[in-house]
Amino acid sequence: MKVLIVGSGGREHAIAWKVAQSPMVEKLYCAPGNGGIAQVAECVNIGVMDFDGLTGFAKEKEIDLTIIGPDDPLAAGAADAFEAAGLRVFGPRKNAAILEASKAFSKDLMKKYHIPTAAYETFDSPEKALAYVETADMPIVLKADGLALGKGVLICGTREEAREGVRSLMMDKQFGSAGDRIVVEEFMTGREVSVLSFVDGKTIKVMTSAQDHKRAKDGDKGLNTGGMGTFSPSPFYTEEVDEFCKKHIFQPTVDAMREEGREFKGIIFFGLMLTEKGPKVLEYNARFGDPETQVVLPRMKNDLVEVFEACIDGTLDQVELEFEDNAAVCVVLASDGYPEHYEKGLPITGLDEFQDKEGYYVFHAGSRFDGEGRVVTNGGRVLGVTAVGQDLKEARARAYKATEWIHFDNKYMRHDIGKAIDEA
Repeated sequence: MKVLIVGSGGREHAIAWKVAQSPMVEKLYCAPGNGGIAQVAECVNIGVMDFDGLTGFAKEKEIDLTIIGPDDPLAAGAADAFEAAGLRVFGPRKNAAILEASKAFSKDLMKKYHIPTAAYETFDSPEKALAYVETADMPIVLKADGLALGKGVLICGTREEAREGVRSLMMDKQFGSAGDRIVVEEFMTGREVSVLSFVDGKTIKVMTSAQDHKRAKDGDKGLNTGGMGTFSPSPFYTEEVDEFCKKHIFQPTVDAMREEGREFKGIIFFGLMLTEKGPKVLEYNARFGDPETQVVLPRMKNDLVEVFEACIDGTLDQVELEFEDNAAVCVVLASDGYPEHYEKGLPITGLDEFQDKEGYYVFHAGSRFDGEGRVVTNGGRVLGVTAVGQDLKEARARAYKATEWIHFDNKYMRHDIGKAIDEA
């Protein structure tokens, strides 16, 4: 079969790498792709929001399956556009992708269906939001309602920070229209865990757990980013936690979406907080996480294409997900200055070191080929260096060892990815 992947990040590289292993796939395309994806797929220069261009290409090439990677096209109706063109697509429709596209929608859904989450209020008016934070308990969390590249969450420790956060989101439009409405919620404490799942509209199958590091600097300092590294599995996601989540969070979410007439087919990413009062939902994403995908897929035994097909056909109940009894750690190599200002176009060396080394992977997030055929930096998060090991400590040591093989001028990374492993 012929497969098209839409996207250009580390998530899409990991998906492409896994899809390319399927014996069902004879030709793989990616739009627009990047310097790493080009090693496993033919990259085509079509933007992720160019639905006419994407569907036209899929028809021309007789694509059998299209996989939508990023959140923006899903929220804007990419899956709907492919379905309307009579094309087979993996990813939720627009009315289901709202689970991620609107924080207010997802919070209201959880309240209505008694899915555990933090207490919250929603505001369309900056004046009302400012009045609310004058009496609210601190610390407090402010969330832009819309999509903000995974960065639209502000944790405010003081009232002045909360005031500044409201002004930044709603008045200064730091994240554009995503901040027209905000959710203000109680600050929860505990361990954060990410759980990815496949959903076919009624059945949900949970993948292995992971844990992300969002802050730019060591010790969870610095600005919020799209993710600076991750590890899998999380030692804090126990069988007891899994049992609770399946009963009170995972299946109830799928059932709630179907009840609302928003049948969800695709990936639901559950961002969880393991509080003293039990697991609660921090957020939902309607697609594979980045960089969580880079540690989950290398541990997955299944043919990914077969699972995608089952989600589309509504036969996921017949699939048994299997994962290796090992661990994986991903360290993101970023451009110094990310997530604010950073230089692009810097040559990357050392990528050849990963060839023929079992258990080591480098997934490209922000790279491209320059005019001379060299791979150069092309984003804030440049590469995700992933390694697997018998356990998390071995995987962590191997991942950090592999970061030393790669060089580019403004290379930056956190040095404490997975440090929580030592505390487990």
